[in-house]
Amino acid sequence: MDLFLVYLICFGVGLLFTVVSAIMSHGFGHDAGGHDAGGGTDGHAEAGFGSHDMPQFAALSPTTIAAFITAFGGFGIIFHRIEATSNPWINAPLSLLGGFAISALLVWMFRVVFRRTQGSSEGRVAALIGCPATVITPIGASGVGEIAYVQSGTRYTAPARAEDNAVFANGATVKITRIIGTQFYVTAA
Repeated sequence: MDLFLVYLICFGVGLLFTVVSAIMSHGFGHDAGGHDAGGGTDGHAEAGFGSHDMPQFAALSPTTIAAFITAFGGFGIIFHRIEATSNPWINAPLSLLGGFAISALLVWMFRVVFRRTQGSSEGRVAALIGCPATVITPIGASGVGEIAYVQSGTRYTAPARAEDNAVFANGATVKITRIIGTQFYVTAA
C-alpha cells in the first residue's frame, strides 16, 4: 500500500471523526444516554482530575487522538508532496513529529482554558487579615454585628465581633484582625 494512501486515510478518518463528534455533541448534548459511569461521575471523556482536584484536559483522550491522526495524515500528505521530504524514511518521522506537536499544542491550549475558567473568583480568607471593612450592622460590646468588605473587586458581608469588647456604630471603618469559622473579629481602623 502506498504511504500517501495511508496519510490520506488518516487525514480523512480524523477529519470525519471531528465533524461527526461536533454534529453529535451539538445535536444530542452530553446527556444523550443518561447513564452514569459509576461512582457519581459526571464528566466528559477528555476530563480528568489532577492532584489539585480541579478538572483538567487529559493528554490521552478521543480529542487528542483524533487531532494526532488528522495532523499525522495532513503533515504526511504535505511532506509526501515536497520533493526534499518525499522519501518515506523522512516524511513518516516528520509526520509523526507534526502529529505529536499538534496534539501537545491542543492539550496545552485546553489546559490553559480549563485553568482559567475553573479558577474561582472567591477570595482567600487568609488574605483578609488587616483589610479594612465597614460596619453595616452595629457591633455591641459582646454582641455580633455585620461588616462589609471588598476583596478582588467584589463586595462581601460577614458577621463580626469586636476585639476587646469594643463598640462600633453603623458606618464605622474597622480592620479585620482574625477569622474563626465564619466569624470575623475587628478592631478600630
